[in-house]
Amino acid sequence: MDYSPLHAPAAQIPETARSLLGWELTAGPVRVRLTEVEAYAGTGEDPASHAHRGPTPRTAVMFGPAGYAYTYFVFGMHWCLNVVCGAEGEAAAVLLRAGEVVDGVDVARERRGDVADRDLARGPARLVVALGINAAANGTSMIDGSGPLLLTPPKRPLARSAISAGPRVGVAAAHDVPWRFWITGDPTVSSYRRHVPRRRAARTAEV
Repeated sequence: MDYSPLHAPAAQIPETARSLLGWELTAGPVRVRLTEVEAYAGTGEDPASHAHRGPTPRTAVMFGPAGYAYTYFVFGMHWCLNVVCGAEGEAAAVLLRAGEVVDGVDVARERRGDVADRDLARGPARLVVALGINAAANGTSMIDGSGPLLLTPPKRPLARSAISAGPRVGVAAAHDVPWRFWITGDPTVSSYRRHVPRRRAARTAEV
């Protein structure tokens, strides 16, 4: 299988992310075809990346090797899943935002509840739930079969004309960087929501 796109330099992460559309991700009985992804570069030029300021215990996995899973907890509620990309020592990752469940639909629905097929993995948190993974996947290979996830390329890559690009969803910085990519018109693609900073409650004046 051709995993070479994952090893492209971190500076090329937008193109790497685009190329991952149509790839399939398998965890046990559930298999998902990726329909939406988002690129993040830890090269010091992308303030939205978790690795923007360099490695930490949390983000060390983002610095390689390529093909490993990077998971993180968001809003104190949900796990999100990324695949690490780029040359070892250069941080980059692609957030797997949404997909179409193409195998194991019944299992995915048991995990997600009574929802439409299009919503089983429509959004990064829903995708993780549908696959049945959690923090244990962090730092495991997604390409050699040793971990809980297996990422495989399609027989034919998608045509560029079938792919749309736009701003990333919910990021607190670099809002308008068009590094989110999705299969145009696919019903499993999530809705766009720009980040809205939370306002702190005004303190009651002391008298």
